Amino acid sequence: MDLPLTALDWIALAIFSGCWMGYATIVDRVPSIRSRSVIAAMDEYRRRWMRTVPSRDNRIPDISIIGNLMTSTSFLANTSIFILGGLVAMLGAPDLGERIFGAVPFVQVPSDPAGWELRIFLLIFIFVRAFFELTWALRQFNYTSICVGGLGELPEALPQADIAAEVANRAARHFNTGLRAYYFGLAALAWILHPVALIASSLLVLRELHRREFHSVLRDALVAGTPEHDPAAPRA
Repeated sequence: MDLPLTALDWIALAIFSGCWMGYATIVDRVPSIRSRSVIAAMDEYRRRWMRTVPSRDNRIPDISIIGNLMTSTSFLANTSIFILGGLVAMLGAPDLGERIFGAVPFVQVPSDPAGWELRIFLLIFIFVRAFFELTWALRQFNYTSICVGGLGELPEALPQADIAAEVANRAARHFNTGLRAYYFGLAALAWILHPVALIASSLLVLRELHRREFHSVLRDALVAGTPEHDPAAPRA
């Protein structure tokens, strides 16, 4: 079966996949690069946080913080379900999508229903992945609250605090992966307009993610409070 894709479509998909998977692989799996990111800086702050918990008798504020993290994660997970419902509905209405997007100048709406379905299936795949990542992050934040509740007293509780910090850090990484899927889901939406729009939006999302995680004022502020302070890091 021949797919209703042009050479430009294949190029756009290759660039999109390279931006998403390539960026995630390099940032998440190359320690020398990941250590310079805002994500790594926040890992250290979460470790410090958990190490201070055993010194407090009242841990309600700590549980409240974890609850806030769970609320934001749950919101995005629930939103991905609503998005998936809308995408499934769009699969059955290619003519409606063609009328809506066809009114936009310079838009190349796929004339073949199979081309429309491929674009929707790509979005469905992205937000299914986002849902699984976010729900796993939600469960790990829940596990973090249990770990915090089970912390003993100093100094015996420090190894337990490190375990709680590792659980919280893992939850944050999966939350970040799910949020990253949202960003690239917005980029994939541009494929409905034109393959060139998919290329441009993929590169724009890649640039914005890199800027926020490695060259932002927030990143510099967080790194300044960690032992590996790098004052020469660029700002934007």
